[in-house]
Amino acid sequence: MHYGIHFLVPILVGLLFYKEYKWKAIIILLAGIIIDIDHLWANPIFDPNRCSINFHPLHTYWAIAIYCLMLIPKKTRIFGLAFVIHIIADITDCLLM
Repeated sequence: MHYGIHFLVPILVGLLFYKEYKWKAIIILLAGIIIDIDHLWANPIFDPNRCSINFHPLHTYWAIAIYCLMLIPKKTRIFGLAFVIHIIADITDCLLM
């Protein structure tokens, strides 16, 4: 489910809501996974029993608030959406633990 949200949801959102420039939107939405770069600062880098939310710096509640605020201005909306989709995937993963 986690990877389905990470990869299928951005593609579906791009196809359904950004028809005019769907491929550009899909690439931006898929690039939301870039916030996982903060996993490199963790020890161990990957722990299947760790919830990312509020553990990694780019997954903190403060960062999530910024991603939600990015949904408001039109210029940052698609980037905010990419990050929020990513966070939703991670929250789903935490709930399934």
